[in-house]
Amino acid sequence: MDVSLYQAAAAMNATARWQELIADNLAGASTPGSRRSEVSFSSVQAGLASGVPGSGYVIPSASSSLNFEPGENRPTGGATDLALEGPGMFTVQLPGGQKAYTRDGEFQVSAQGQLLTTQGFPVLGDSGPIQLDSGNSSPITVAATGEISQGSERKGKIQVTEFDSPNLLTAMGGSLYRADDPALKPTAATATQVRQGFVESSNTSPTAEMASLITAMRLFESNQKVLQMQSDRMSKEISDLGSPA
Repeated sequence: MDVSLYQAAAAMNATARWQELIADNLAGASTPGSRRSEVSFSSVQAGLASGVPGSGYVIPSASSSLNFEPGENRPTGGATDLALEGPGMFTVQLPGGQKAYTRDGEFQVSAQGQLLTTQGFPVLGDSGPIQLDSGNSSPITVAATGEISQGSERKGKIQVTEFDSPNLLTAMGGSLYRADDPALKPTAATATQVRQGFVESSNTSPTAEMASLITAMRLFESNQKVLQMQSDRMSKEISDLGSPA
């Protein structure tokens, strides 16, 4: 068995995965609250002859994780545009009743007065979805604590959730995340404040992602050449052995 063939093929697979993550990051770079995915490489024990110490070899492997560094809070002046300062996340309700979490605070008010995400999911408060009065023209105000009012009438408190390990969240797309991992323990926010009239940008830098894409493509091409070289060598050996002088 030619180990170099397996190693080159595994390296190509790892760098292809890196390119996929970069493409996802670039696609989400303009989405408010989007979080970039990062790749990490490691070596995996792949071959070990029974009872023969030191006979194993390793192949490269790639894994990904979410980066939850905050993006820039840009001013919009919109009454229902909200950003977070701190590690918390807005809590929204999915169609099946499950909860999802997002940093995208580009909210809107439906014709029925519900506060919704851009995907149309209700934003949760301390006692269920935030419900405003669609017939009330009084200004909407949101305090740093998340208390939301319409004129002088309190409408609830926006539910902001914090996680000790947000990188364990599962990405759903559209800046939404689920807490599927049993190790995740959601808690009420204590270190996060709400800012009205701001929206948080993605934490992805398109320039940095393009530079990483060039690096990933060059690594892929280098390993492709190694794979081709080893394949040609094996073909020549088979041909020579099959045609003895």
